Amino acid sequence: MTGLALPNSPNPLAALKRLAAFIGPGYLVAVGYMDPGNWATSLAAGSQYGYALLSVVLIASLLAMLLQALAIRVGIATGKDLAQLSAERFSPLTGKLLWVAAELAIVATDLAELIGTAIALHLLFGLPLLYGILLTGLDAVLILLLHRRGMKPLEAFVIGTTGLIVGAFLFQVIVLKPDAGAVAAGLVPRADWLADGTALYLAAGILGATIMPHNLYLHTALVQARPAAPAEKPRAIRYATIDSTLALTVALFVNGAILVVAGTAFTGAAGALDFQMAYKLLEPVVGVGLAAVAFAGALLASGLNATVTATLAGQIVMEGFLALKLSPALRRLITRSLALVPAALVAAVYGESAAEGLLVASQVILSLQLPFAVVPLLLIAGDRQRMGALVAPRWQQIGGWGATALVIGLNSVMLMNLV
Repeated sequence: MTGLALPNSPNPLAALKRLAAFIGPGYLVAVGYMDPGNWATSLAAGSQYGYALLSVVLIASLLAMLLQALAIRVGIATGKDLAQLSAERFSPLTGKLLWVAAELAIVATDLAELIGTAIALHLLFGLPLLYGILLTGLDAVLILLLHRRGMKPLEAFVIGTTGLIVGAFLFQVIVLKPDAGAVAAGLVPRADWLADGTALYLAAGILGATIMPHNLYLHTALVQARPAAPAEKPRAIRYATIDSTLALTVALFVNGAILVVAGTAFTGAAGALDFQMAYKLLEPVVGVGLAAVAFAGALLASGLNATVTATLAGQIVMEGFLALKLSPALRRLITRSLALVPAALVAAVYGESAAEGLLVASQVILSLQLPFAVVPLLLIAGDRQRMGALVAPRWQQIGGWGATALVIGLNSVMLMNLV
């Protein structure tokens, strides 16, 4: 397979055309950063703390941009994905433990997707939550149909639905007209929420929902769909990083907008805010009939989007660690079955509110699983023997290890508070 031609040229149009060839993988990854789990944590944070935790969304998004850039570098430099490299780099026992951790993260992600999709179906069509959860098992058919047509249709589907999500929240923010000064103040980190157990729990949820472990595995594989000759790899890394950063900036806007909508329209709502309350409260507060429908439609789109990427990540993890190849539909059914059982039981026994609580908890699980993906990524990115001249620059390594220390520290404090 030949590499993409990336000749030196001062022509801006030619440079844009080369960049356009790399657009796509970043958006496939970015949808994982605006799935229903992000919605749940941002809604809860905004309704309970206004804009105060907006700084956590910003910090988590910046860390995600850095870590995904490292994943891009590793994938292009080595020609292998993170699961394959981890299986080679570590002992068989460590490799199996990393595989289990990755699978747990994927199931936790899938749990959020199926609950969010089922809630969206309930809001839009009145379908009972339990039936919606069971119905989500059929999305394997959608995955199979799209996957058979190659990566381009998958990317087009994801980019199109992402546009719907962005449009829905842009519309809601314009209608709500939040206080720009208060929003800007929320972007400044505050120390007082560190002493608040609930705020810390939500912060960990935002972190886990924003920097998703499976996306690091996924991105190292996706960038190989745009192969580059050895001499062209540095520029390929640059263009793929631009694609990723732009896509994650879109995700930052969506997650920030969710929190701003919640902080503007729902602050002071009695009890913990859930999707049903948000949907019911949004229309009279905003005063526009389409606002609530746009909210539910965007939620449905986010669930379907994240379904695509979780399936791809599951295949990559299983093939890389175990050398076991499954069809997309079969892999989808396995993962969804593991997530569907607890979601259906909770919804049937305890109802919708408990199901949404399970959704937020799944994001905290992702935060706890994150170091098991980030540490191997950083060890490989800094390994000159494997990376050669494309070894991660020192500033990226320092930033990556700093992000890891922050995640571990936040998780440790959060766990101590829970205990």
